[in-house]
Amino acid sequence: MKLLAKYNRINISVSIIIFLLAGLAFYFTLSFIIINELDDSLSSEQQEIEKYTSMHHQLPEIQNTKEQQITYDSVSLPPVKEQWQSKLSFDNKNADDDGEQIRQLTFPLSINNRKYAITVTKSQKETEDLIQLIIIITLSIIALMLLLNYLINIKILNRLWNPFYETIDRVKEYNITNRLQLDLKRQNIDEFSLLNASLNDMTSRINKEYDSLKQFTENASHEMQTPLAVIRTKTETLLQTNEISETALLQLQAIEDATQKLAKLHQSLLLLTKIENQQFEFAETVNFKEILDRRISERNEIIMAKNLSLICKEENEVVVKFHYHLAEIMITNLINNAIRFTPNGGNIEITLNNESFAVSNTGANGSLDEKQIFQRFYKPGNEKEGTGLGLAIVNEICHLAGFTASYHFIENKHIFNINFNRQ
Repeated sequence: MKLLAKYNRINISVSIIIFLLAGLAFYFTLSFIIINELDDSLSSEQQEIEKYTSMHHQLPEIQNTKEQQITYDSVSLPPVKEQWQSKLSFDNKNADDDGEQIRQLTFPLSINNRKYAITVTKSQKETEDLIQLIIIITLSIIALMLLLNYLINIKILNRLWNPFYETIDRVKEYNITNRLQLDLKRQNIDEFSLLNASLNDMTSRINKEYDSLKQFTENASHEMQTPLAVIRTKTETLLQTNEISETALLQLQAIEDATQKLAKLHQSLLLLTKIENQQFEFAETVNFKEILDRRISERNEIIMAKNLSLICKEENEVVVKFHYHLAEIMITNLINNAIRFTPNGGNIEITLNNESFAVSNTGANGSLDEKQIFQRFYKPGNEKEGTGLGLAIVNEICHLAGFTASYHFIENKHIFNINFNRQ
């Protein structure tokens, strides 16, 4: 959920609750005031009746109206004090009458030794109509205020948050390999200005660290080549010497194997660094079928030695805008991976068309970890051969080219698929 939507939801919810509570408080306060006014009016009528009786020693003539009725009831036991009440009054002559809310005052009065219960009644219809009208007007104003508040918030907040979204767009477009500074402008809102300044400082430090790391990688790669070449040369020279014991020969062979593995690891890491630095351009027209046929032909002896069944399904021409060297590496790594890990007598199936390149092989030890299979230095089980970088290189090449690399284990087969549809 966007911050603006969340803010509006909270703001409107809190405003509605506040307005409802304020509306209820206003309703009860207004009702209380109007009832008090009615009571004052009833009290005034009581005082007039008492004043008239004290002067004339008789009850005044009753003059009832629609809004006010007075009744005199001769009683033996009048009420001790004034009684106030609100109730519904019904017209007995009208069966469909739903009743009318009235306010009533009953008080005692004695005239010439006779006791009376005087009842003065006033209708609350007008007061109720007034309250309803005021409530409707109030609710309409509240609804209008909420609507205006919502519209104003959207317009103002959208404008206020524009610098933030501009910053986000610039950050999304930022690429460290382009060698361009982020250079976010100072804003007139302190928080956004602080954000931009922090991002500028952060990217500046990242650029410096990236340059240092790149320089270190290049220097390390260059410096490692010479000692590795010297070790291999000296080892090969010693291996060709006749005056050497069998034990020393085995030790030298181990050194040779380790050196070759180290050289291969060095080449793989250097290649990954170049791919990450985007030092390759995908501008060549590459014939994948030609590369695939050549690689399969080069490995016929190994395939026959392991008694593998190889099925190759390929279209006549599969031409892709790619980098020739990277295409060779990608195809070679997948084929080598299939040959190496397919048990003797197993099956390998290769499919190549204009949509994808897929390699499947018989599995010996069940499924691999789909989440880690393309990570660097991942080796299944107790596997000790290889550098664990072959599939990682394939994944990095696909990522740089916009292809999609995937792995599945179906019907006891490992399936690696490269989708050529660029993302």
